Amino acid sequence: MSKERDVAGAMSPRNDAQNALELAVFAGGRVSRHPLPAEGRVSLGRSKENDVQIDDSSVSRRHALLHLGPRLAIEDLGSANGTRLRRERSAGPTTKLLELQLEPGKTMELSVGDAVNLGSTLIVVLPREGGASAAPGQAPGEPIVRDAAMQRLYALAERVAGAPITVLLLGETGAGKEVLAEHIHRRSPRAQGPFLRLNCAALSESLLESELFGHEKGAFTSAGQAKPGLLETAEKGTVLLDEVGELPPGIQVKLLRVLEDRKVMRVGGLSPRPIDVRFLSATNRDLAAEVKRGAFREDLFFRLNGIALTIPPLRARVSEIAPLARAMADRTASALGRPAPAFAPETLAALEAHRWPGNIRELRNVIERAVVLSGGDTLLPEHLLLDAAAAQPPPGALPAASPSPVEARPSAAPAEAAPPAGAPSPAGGAGGLRGELDAIERRRIVDALEQCAGNQTQAAALLGMPRRTFVARLNAYGIPRPRKGKSRG
Repeated sequence: MSKERDVAGAMSPRNDAQNALELAVFAGGRVSRHPLPAEGRVSLGRSKENDVQIDDSSVSRRHALLHLGPRLAIEDLGSANGTRLRRERSAGPTTKLLELQLEPGKTMELSVGDAVNLGSTLIVVLPREGGASAAPGQAPGEPIVRDAAMQRLYALAERVAGAPITVLLLGETGAGKEVLAEHIHRRSPRAQGPFLRLNCAALSESLLESELFGHEKGAFTSAGQAKPGLLETAEKGTVLLDEVGELPPGIQVKLLRVLEDRKVMRVGGLSPRPIDVRFLSATNRDLAAEVKRGAFREDLFFRLNGIALTIPPLRARVSEIAPLARAMADRTASALGRPAPAFAPETLAALEAHRWPGNIRELRNVIERAVVLSGGDTLLPEHLLLDAAAAQPPPGALPAASPSPVEARPSAAPAEAAPPAGAPSPAGGAGGLRGELDAIERRRIVDALEQCAGNQTQAAALLGMPRRTFVARLNAYGIPRPRKGKSRG
């Protein structure tokens, strides 16, 4: 998928958070997530040209098409290893799991939550995070809030939602800033308008400018037609600028002008266009400190910081770990066509004792991996593969300022090679499995570097992890860091 289509699909307007969908891909013992547009077609396969690339040998280069809109369907494109739909069918008091083989070139309707095998890889269309993680007795679409400090925070957020004030969301990576932003949008007078999110760290400066402000036909070489930017597309709605602390200085200047004038100038345009948009922004950086060191404009900081809401890290919200884990396990088990697993008491104790440097994102990946790897109906501590060393904060680190891993992953070396310096050795009976998982992640990192011509910032964004975490993985796996002269950034 081209960058333009990827960004446009990921930022399709959503009038109801409960109807927004994502594609979960279960491959190699790991789970990846891909936001889906409201309508259209999404190609799936091993080739990089697909909308969603699935790097698995059992998947064909162009394997299948996912049809989105009022009707959800999957179409096989003549794949070598086939496309199979697994669906439950009730027959009196019993429920049978049926496996339906899709003929090449044929289309079959899907329901949200149906499990589909592309070769040996499993994919599932699911509601986006926030709309599907309801605990028992919880309304769908409502976040799980149990901790007293979080309850006070959400009560304040509801009061802020009704005002046009800009909101700055602060907190560690994965703490739930986007979930809180969507909650503010749903409680605001703009709830019927679109909610669009842009990750400011994931795009180059030129692409970021085009996606934010739009461009006119002929503004640059590949601009074959005029395209409205994110800010125009979000008319009457809300825009979340995620990782706003990563904005390049040139974009900061233009964004400040938009905030002051409520007008946007397309790239290559001659006259500004008025917009009616509410701005939310989120960062894991200390923007006040960034202002002091000259990395972030003070006037823009004041504009964004109408009111700041700080989300506590998950380790400070221990009472929420168990209900979050159960909701995530139920969702993953349903996607796999299994009954919801139980949690052994010692498993819950291990989860609550872990420090969760990656917060809710790390918890979600740990639980999804545990459900995929467990063979029974109870999740045991050994299924979690928690890394005690990775759970400890670095010496002298400030909890709210230190970037943390986006996903939980064992820190062992690949099983075929000796562990590199700095990588913890596998422990216990799960050593072989740890080695396999780490071999997969090491391969992903190397592939990402190759795709991005050695640019570490772009490779980290491609994998969805902070750059400092990415560099730490390079060191842990003994992967040579590309020299600056060989990269584009």
